[in-house]
Amino acid sequence: MSQEVLAVVAGEEITQAEFDAFLQGVPREQQPYLSNPQFREQCLEQLIALHMFAKNGEEMKLEETEEFKKLVENARRDILAQMAMRETLKDVVVSEEEIEAYYEANKQHFTKGDTVSAKHILTDSEEKCNSILESITTGEKEFETAAKEFSTCPSGAKGGDLGEFGRGQMVKEFEDAAFAAEIGHVVGPVKTQFGYHLIKVEKKNEAAVAPLEEVKETIRRTLLQQKQNEAYNAKVEEMKKKYVK
Repeated sequence: MSQEVLAVVAGEEITQAEFDAFLQGVPREQQPYLSNPQFREQCLEQLIALHMFAKNGEEMKLEETEEFKKLVENARRDILAQMAMRETLKDVVVSEEEIEAYYEANKQHFTKGDTVSAKHILTDSEEKCNSILESITTGEKEFETAAKEFSTCPSGAKGGDLGEFGRGQMVKEFEDAAFAAEIGHVVGPVKTQFGYHLIKVEKKNEAAVAPLEEVKETIRRTLLQQKQNEAYNAKVEEMKKKYVK
């Protein structure tokens, strides 16, 4: 931990280590700005202001008020409770065997539906769509080249590539045509609310159970949450018998 002194407030040093700890408390949405020197300077000013207000509070003898004593007691209670809960949960782990057993017992929950990987070209008229289809059919243009040249969809920049998608992710007319198409064949024009499409299916994947490796971390998180809840509840019941009369 760095003991470099960044500022001194009423004789009290603010070190780099303290500032680093302060930055860890910055709200999540502001975290990306931590690499900005100007933002870090603002944070340091906030920390200095915190020290100054604390010193001012000392001089006003606020430590002697009942409100201060109550707040300190509440903070002490919260910190002790958080540390005790962390101790209760620190040894909760999920084994590989537990993950595999859960996977085998719940395979029905890890079934992936049919998917296709496809490319498309979107135009604003049927005539234009047919003209592009003819140039592809005759070999004058590759589908991907035509997509880059003519498609009004942003995917055109990637040769019309839409990646992999399942049922329910595209508008019905497009989905029906894509799932019915033969791999490698160009189908269309297909009319949707967006215009007229040419579709080229690259790959089809039948419904299947996702492999364990693909869902392992999801299962681990699920089981860890369950086991932590069980450990927490068991500890609460144990403490009730000890502390609650």
